Amino acid sequence: MKHFISPAFAVLIMATFPAAVAAAPNGYRTEPMSGTEFEVIPRSRQDIDGYWCAAADFARRTLGAGWQQQIYVLRGYGPSVTTGRKTAVQFTLTPPANADQQSSFSVGFQPGSSMSVQGANGRCGRSIVLN
Repeated sequence: MKHFISPAFAVLIMATFPAAVAAAPNGYRTEPMSGTEFEVIPRSRQDIDGYWCAAADFARRTLGAGWQQQIYVLRGYGPSVTTGRKTAVQFTLTPPANADQQSSFSVGFQPGSSMSVQGANGRCGRSIVLN
């Protein structure tokens, strides 16, 4: 006897799993926290450009952000609230209320720092490791 799953049932099954949880480029993982907030969690690499690259990928593919949409640092390095891992950086597509707005990238992750999805995506080819 053959087992057969209808396309509608397959879609229903896929909808029950968190599609937003994704393996991001360059060995990072992204986890949604709310509608516009998400975490980037490193697996092996931990360079600054890799975090921005993963944030751009998640914002574009999962949240549907345009290339000119700003991505803001919500919280710099700290423990992941979604996975419990030791290190994560939190991002948002809306300006954080409790942070000074900075319109350019700085070393590290200062809350309120931002760059466009396009600018963050441009960091995907870099591989400078900062510990």
